[in-house]
Amino acid sequence: MTTMPARIVHVSIARNWSEVYAFAARPENMPLWASGLAAGLTREGQDWIADGGPVGNVRVRFAEDNGFGVIDHSVTMPDGLVVRNALRVVPNGDGAEVMFTLLRLPGMDDAAFEADATHVARDLQTLKTLLEKDGEN
Repeated sequence: MTTMPARIVHVSIARNWSEVYAFAARPENMPLWASGLAAGLTREGQDWIADGGPVGNVRVRFAEDNGFGVIDHSVTMPDGLVVRNALRVVPNGDGAEVMFTLLRLPGMDDAAFEADATHVARDLQTLKTLLEKDGEN
């Protein structure tokens, strides 16, 4: 397989990076900010099952808790395709930078890639709004 085009979609969050990681890495919290998982996740062994909408249920496996801010996860589609997603939370001064590496999958046209990037940016903005509001209390 050739190297796929990639785009880093990111957002700065005015909250300690370890607090951002602790919240964002919990699969139970993801429906609050990751719209693709809005229907929720159900634990099944080491994996989580999510309603993938029109494609059916998808299987999600997350990186184990770690001190590096890594929230990587693989999504296995009903047809067996595995999409590996790199998601990181890193220190940025007193706050955090959350970065998602969006890969342009084979066969994806420009419009679909842009739509995915917009979708990820919107989700990261939701995470920012949620955590900065929550951090005021």
